[in-house]
Amino acid sequence: MTWLDTIILSIVEGVTEFLPISSTGHMILTDAIMNRGRTLTEQEREFKTLFEVCIQLGAILSVVTLYSKKFLDLKRKDFFIKLAIAVLPALVFGKLFSDAIDELMESPLTVAIALVVGGVVLLFIEKLFGKGEVDNEPDMSYKKGFWVGMWQVIAMIPGTSRSAATIIGGMQQGLTRRFAAEFSFFLAVPTMAAATGYKLLKAFKNHPEILKDKTNLAMLGVGNVIAFVVALIAIKTFIGFLQKHGLKAFGVYRIVTGAIILGLLAAGYIQ
Repeated sequence: MTWLDTIILSIVEGVTEFLPISSTGHMILTDAIMNRGRTLTEQEREFKTLFEVCIQLGAILSVVTLYSKKFLDLKRKDFFIKLAIAVLPALVFGKLFSDAIDELMESPLTVAIALVVGGVVLLFIEKLFGKGEVDNEPDMSYKKGFWVGMWQVIAMIPGTSRSAATIIGGMQQGLTRRFAAEFSFFLAVPTMAAATGYKLLKAFKNHPEILKDKTNLAMLGVGNVIAFVVALIAIKTFIGFLQKHGLKAFGVYRIVTGAIILGLLAAGYIQ
């Protein structure tokens, strides 16, 4: 990886992580374009994969910062219990299908198809599930939290979007689109922290030399700072846009982006 790769991928992560357009899909697409014609060594591929997961830490810290009253108030036991229940399905399925998920991460075709399918769903989401009545966390039951967590499992398919899956799941469970988006942000914190921790442990075990390289560590640090700042801006912008315009624009964007990827694949521009 170069420093330019570091900056671009970190910006892409910060912008797309909490929008329902698939951060993983955009990372795969960006990486495929940047590395076209380049042959990476095994160590370079391992670090790139680690980097793309670990800079999520910067993104989730933006959520903790923006919603610090919830995350730093340890008296909110109900809030933390709901997050624990909701994250459980992803932890279980993520552990069971870790290798299969890693293989799908290398497939732009999978990303393109998932983008288009998810885009179509977002076009009709409000007609399917209505505007919802649950507008804040205290009014959401444990059961609803669990089912939102089950929807999150679908996001293990690259291109689906963790944010899109949990927002759709929240609206299906009767949450308003604003609160569905907010709970999606909340749920991202334990989910992405667990994914990052697991990836780091695997790296320490299988490729410890990657984390001994000072340049790699510097790239991880800079990447997380960039992702943090960009994600802060993206979350604030997204909530405002969502309340005014809904999710249709994101559905159209996903369909167009998926079609572009399919075109690039057909033309042989990306593999």
